[in-house]
Amino acid sequence: MPLSSASARRNLDSRLQRLQPLLGEPRPHRGWVRAIRDALGMSGSELANKLGVTQSTIVDIETSELHDRVQLGTLRRVANALDCELVYFFVPRSSLEESVTNQAHQKAARHLDRVAHHSRLENQELSAVAAASQVERLAESLIDRRGLWSDADG
Repeated sequence: MPLSSASARRNLDSRLQRLQPLLGEPRPHRGWVRAIRDALGMSGSELANKLGVTQSTIVDIETSELHDRVQLGTLRRVANALDCELVYFFVPRSSLEESVTNQAHQKAARHLDRVAHHSRLENQELSAVAAASQVERLAESLIDRRGLWSDADG
C-alpha cells in the first residue's frame, strides 16, 4: 500500500533534515570534478584515459559543470573514475510539511479574499478573527488535495 502524502512528507523531512547543514556549502570555484582531480594530483589526460575519452572531453565536462549543464550520468561516470560517489539530493529550504501548509494557507486566503470582497459589497464583512478561522479551516481541507499547487483557487 503506498504511503499517504502526509506520511511521505514526514519520512522525507526526517531523512533530509540531516542535510540542512550542507545548504550553505559552496561548490568549489572551478567545480567538483576539477577540485577532486587536482586534489588527487590527476591530470586531465589521466582522467580522460580512465574514462576512455579525449582530454578535450574532460575540459568540456568541467566547463559544463561550471555552467550547470553537465548530465548526471556523466557526473556519475566521472565520480566513479575519481573513486568517488555521486550524491544527488534535493534539500528543501524549509520542511516539506511547512511548504504544504504555507501553500494551503496562501491558496485559502486568495479564495476567501474574493468571497470577502463580495461580502463587503453586501455589507456582510466578517471580523478579522472569523476570517482567520475560515482561512485556517479551508487551508486544512486543502492539504493533500489535488490542485493545491495549481494557480486555480478553491
